[in-house]
Amino acid sequence: MKKRLIGFASALAIAFGGSLVAAAPAQAAPAVMFTKVYYDSPGSDTGSNSSLNAEYVRLTNKRSTVINLKGWYVRDKAGYTYKFTSDFKVAAGNSILIRTGKGTNKGTDRYWGRSWYVWNNTGDTAYLRNASGTLIDSCTWTKVGSGYTNC
Repeated sequence: MKKRLIGFASALAIAFGGSLVAAAPAQAAPAVMFTKVYYDSPGSDTGSNSSLNAEYVRLTNKRSTVINLKGWYVRDKAGYTYKFTSDFKVAAGNSILIRTGKGTNKGTDRYWGRSWYVWNNTGDTAYLRNASGTLIDSCTWTKVGSGYTNC
């Protein structure tokens, strides 16, 4: 009887063009991901340091453990790159901001040190790669009027 039921189930699966294979699990969310890109700082793009620092990306640690970003980097389509050159640990659930302009790195604020804007107001893509160059996350946008996008 048992063999007959297994045979029937197999025949039924074949008849419907399927197989007796379990579904693949959904892809896990990245450990660290973009959660916001403020690509068009408020006001005119004057190039002042305060305007540059109002342009930023926010990265969030989505894991329940601390993640060290040493060697990780953020890039745009044109190749402008911000790299975490030394140990930088992000606590579970915490976010950090990488601001475009100059400033003193402290707490969750990192400064790119650039003298002009990185993110294109009309559309761009931000890429996050780990120390071995593996793409961890990306965020793409086109101008929609708000000056920022939630990724």
